[in-house]
Amino acid sequence: MAADVPPHLRAPEHRIVLAGALAGLVAFLVLGNLLTPDARGHGTHEQLGLPSCKAIEWWGVPCPGCGVTTALTWAAHGRIVESFRAQPFGLLVALSIPAAALWAVIGHARGRDLWRDLNALTWRPWGWWMTAALAAAWIYKIVVVVPGGD
Repeated sequence: MAADVPPHLRAPEHRIVLAGALAGLVAFLVLGNLLTPDARGHGTHEQLGLPSCKAIEWWGVPCPGCGVTTALTWAAHGRIVESFRAQPFGLLVALSIPAAALWAVIGHARGRDLWRDLNALTWRPWGWWMTAALAAAWIYKIVVVVPGGD
């Protein structure tokens, strides 16, 4: 990680990273509390005017993202168990949003250059872990959704 950087020497993108992390947290909390989690464990995104999941309609199998919005909404309501049940990957995303905002605020306060810190990360392992988490959550979702049907 980069050493402490005086504010005038931070990369211009530093403030974009900080603003993005904070905007993500605000969007998560506002949208999460405006939406009502769908009791089916998926479909909450339809309240935003988005179409229903075609994979479930056509083949009876959820797509990898089925339940993420529902899980985010449950998490925003403070209902962690329900969030996990709806979509474990969605809960991981929900927990990552405030963690990213906290990382950005602490890094900014400590004089870090957030843009340089992000660029110093090795992204390939993160990508593999996130892909594995999404795949595991998708398998979980298939096992939970398909036997019970809609």
